[in-house]
Amino acid sequence: MKLILTWLLAACALLVVAYLYPGVQVQSFTSALIAAAVIGLFNAVLRPILVILTLPVTVITLGLFLFVINALLFWAAASVLDGFQVNGFLAALLGSLIYSVLMLVVNTAVRSVLAR
Repeated sequence: MKLILTWLLAACALLVVAYLYPGVQVQSFTSALIAAAVIGLFNAVLRPILVILTLPVTVITLGLFLFVINALLFWAAASVLDGFQVNGFLAALLGSLIYSVLMLVVNTAVRSVLAR
């Protein structure tokens, strides 16, 4: 239940990102659902590997390089999918920041609702 609810709200968050920031385009809710699943898959599989490989750079930049990793994964998801486009690295950086903030709100809300 929690996974499906989080997935649906992640797709809604992607639509909000596309609405708020013109550098990110999502064609439909179905495209947003697929993009949310791909972003989640990339974050679960590729992100830990990239974090370990770039640990020295992350330490030197006091963790700021993690924003670059998030942007690269966001951009990679857009390059794999047809209905989800990101216009360059800066758009991926800003889009991933907005998406991260929205997902923080979503995860907090889902956790508090399901805890009752």
